[in-house]
Amino acid sequence: MMRRAAAEALGTALLLAAVVGSGIMGERLAQGNDAIALLANSLATGGALVALIIAFGPRSGAHFNPVVTLSLFFDRQFGKQDLAPYIAAQFAGALLGVLIAHAMFDLSLLQFSPKARAGVGQWLSEAVATFGLVFVVLSSRPSKAPFAIAAYITAAYWFTASTSFANPALTLARGFTATFAGIDLRHVPVFLAAQLVGAILALAAHRALGEHRG
Repeated sequence: MMRRAAAEALGTALLLAAVVGSGIMGERLAQGNDAIALLANSLATGGALVALIIAFGPRSGAHFNPVVTLSLFFDRQFGKQDLAPYIAAQFAGALLGVLIAHAMFDLSLLQFSPKARAGVGQWLSEAVATFGLVFVVLSSRPSKAPFAIAAYITAAYWFTASTSFANPALTLARGFTATFAGIDLRHVPVFLAAQLVGAILALAAHRALGEHRG
C-alpha cells in the first residue's frame, strides 16, 4: 500500500509540474496572447496525462485525483484501506509539483494566486468537467484509458469556462501559484464542491446507463 501511495504522490507531482510549468512557459512565450498560452498549457497537460497514466497505471492505478479515487471506491473497484493514503498522497504530491514548477523557472517557491475564478459559469464548468472525467474513467478499458482521459481533459480546457480543473488536489495546489494556472484560494472551496457534485452525477449516470467499458 505504501508503494502504491508513493507512486500516486510522485505521479500527481509530475502532473502538477506539467500543468503549472507549461502554463508558465506558455505565458512567457505567448507575449500576452492568452489563447496561445492556453493551447500550450492544454497540449502539455494532455501529453503528460497519457505518459503518466501509462507509467503509473500498473503501479498505483494512476488516479492522481481524489474524486477519481472516491468514484472508483463507490463503484467497488477500489479498497477502503487504500482510500485515505491515496487521497493524502494526491494532495501532498500536487503541492510538491507546484513547488517543482516554481523551482524550474526560478520563481519564489511559496506563492498565493490572485487570479479570480468565480461565478455560476465557472462552477457549472467544474461540475461538467468533473462529470465527464469521472464518466470517462469509469467507462474506459485500462488499455484505452490514458488516451481517452487525456483527450477529454485537453478538450475540456477549451470548452469549459474554468479551463477544467476537475481535481480537488490540483485545484488546491493551484491556489499556491501566482502564475497562469493559478486560482485565488478564496475561490477554491466552491470549485471543490462543484467537482464533488460532478463526480456524484457521473457515478449515478454510469450506473443508470449500464456499466460498460469501451
